Amino acid sequence: MTVRAFEPKPMRLSLLTAALQELTPRARRDADPDLAIEEWLQFARELDCPAIQLSAALHPSQADVPAEALLDPVANHLDLRAPFDRNRARRVLAAIDATGVALSDIAYFDNMLVADPDARQRKHEFMLRVFDTAALLGVDAVCGFVGRNAELEMDQNLDLFEEEFIPLLKEAKARGLTYRVEQCPMPGWVVTDRWHNHIAYAPGPWIALHRICEKHGVGDQFRIHYDPSHAILMGQDTRSVFQYLKDEGYNFLISGFHVKGQVADARGISAWGYGGQTMQRGDWKDGAPSPSPADHGNAWKKQVVLCEHELPGTARHDPLAYLQNRSVDWLDHQLAARELLDLDPAKTWLVVEHEYPRARIQDPALLAPILKGSLAFTRAIDAAAAAMYALQHEVLPSQGIPVQGVGREAYRS
Repeated sequence: MTVRAFEPKPMRLSLLTAALQELTPRARRDADPDLAIEEWLQFARELDCPAIQLSAALHPSQADVPAEALLDPVANHLDLRAPFDRNRARRVLAAIDATGVALSDIAYFDNMLVADPDARQRKHEFMLRVFDTAALLGVDAVCGFVGRNAELEMDQNLDLFEEEFIPLLKEAKARGLTYRVEQCPMPGWVVTDRWHNHIAYAPGPWIALHRICEKHGVGDQFRIHYDPSHAILMGQDTRSVFQYLKDEGYNFLISGFHVKGQVADARGISAWGYGGQTMQRGDWKDGAPSPSPADHGNAWKKQVVLCEHELPGTARHDPLAYLQNRSVDWLDHQLAARELLDLDPAKTWLVVEHEYPRARIQDPALLAPILKGSLAFTRAIDAAAAAMYALQHEVLPSQGIPVQGVGREAYRS
C-alpha cells in the first residue's frame, strides 16, 4: 500500500483593479499613463494581495458607451491611448519587482462583435494593443468578452464570431497568449428586450465556439474565466455546470475564475421571473431609446431586479440559498473545480472581482479593509477546499478508508 502524503494545493490569488477605479485620479493618470499601474501595485501590496488583474479599457474620450450607461463602469488603469512600448514595460516591470506583486493577466471587457463596424474596429485595434502589452509584460493571458451583434440572431453571431473573432485569436496565438472569456450574459448591454447580449454565456455556447476555434487552429487560445455570479443569475449551479462540461469532454475549457458572488432577490424573481424587468424600465422615452445615456443604465433592470452582486464574504452563510441556487456555495465551488475540471489548482488564478454596489467605495482608506476581508475569505475558503480534496481524494483512498456522507450532487439543486 502506497500511502499518500497530505499535500493540499491552493489556487493563486489575484484582484481585478476595477475594484477601485479612482485610486489614481483621472487628471493624474491622464498626464502620466503608467502611474495608475504603479499605485495599484503598491495598493495591492498593502492589501497583502500577491497579484492583480490589470484593468484596461478605452479611454472615456474614445469609448462608444458612456460610463453612466454601465452597471459596473470599467477602469482604464492600463491606458493605451498610445501603444505600450518597451520603455513603458521596463517601468512597470520595475514596479512589479519593487512591490513583489505579480500580474495574473490583463482584463479588457468590451463587445468585440458590436454592430457598428467603426466601433468594432476601434475595439479590435485596442485589443491588439492589449495583446502587445501582455506579451511585453510577460503575462500569458488576456481576459474579456466575446460580445454579440444585437442586430443579429445567435446563429448569425456564430458566423460573425468566425469572421471577426477568430482573427483576434490568431493574433493571440502569435503572441503566445490565451484568451479567457468571462461568461456574463450582459442583459443590460442594450436597451432592447434581448437578454443574452454576450454569446459565450454558458457551456453549450462555449462548446459551439470552441469547435469553431478548433477548425481554425486556435482551440488552445479559447478558454473560459468562470464567474459563478452569472450562474446564479441564470438559475444554474456551479457543480452542475462543471459536471456537464466533464460529461461532454470539455472540462478543460475553464482555466481561471472570477471570484464574485450573486445574491438572488426572491421578491424580484416573483415579480418578473428570471428574464428581469421587461417594461417600464426608463431606458425608452416616447417609443424610442432615450436620448440620455444615463437613462440607458435602466436597461440593467433586466438583471438588478433579480439579484445583487456579492463581494466574496459579504453575503451571509445561507445553506438553503445554496441549494436553491440563489447564492454561491463557495466551498462547494472550490471543491467542484478540483473534482470535475481538468486543471492544476497550483497554476489556476482566483481573481477577486468587486461589484457589490453598496460597497463600491472610491476612498482607498475605507475600501482597503473591505478588500482585505474579502481576500482573506477567498484565501481561507480555497484553503479549506484544498484540504478537503487532498484528504478525501488522495490520503483516505490511499489507505482504503471511505469518505463519509453524500455531499452535493450535480443536476439535483
